[in-house]
Amino acid sequence: MFEYSLNIGGSEWMIIIFVAIVLVLGTGKLPGTAKKMGKIMSEYNKAKNEIQQQMKDVTEEIPKISGPVETEREKLEMIGKSAGIKAEGKTDDELQKEISLKIGQKTTDINETK
Repeated sequence: MFEYSLNIGGSEWMIIIFVAIVLVLGTGKLPGTAKKMGKIMSEYNKAKNEIQQQMKDVTEEIPKISGPVETEREKLEMIGKSAGIKAEGKTDDELQKEISLKIGQKTTDINETK
């Protein structure tokens, strides 16, 4: 009839584990265990922050599209801008060639690292 659920978060699990360790090991080994737990938490937080930063960097690289692209030139300029190419003073053909070279370099660089 009654449903019980534990709403326990990540840090609360650490407390539960710590209490269980104290019960198993006793208070004599407590300082060494606490030090190890501190290192583990530090490494966990460091890895978590690193992953969050990488995710943030990836999302910032995605070009922002403000609306539909109406002309081929606008499309080329948008692709060029996302690839780091300046479109000013270039013809459509020149811009297409630069984009092709830039994209070709990226795929070549990836294949060379494998």
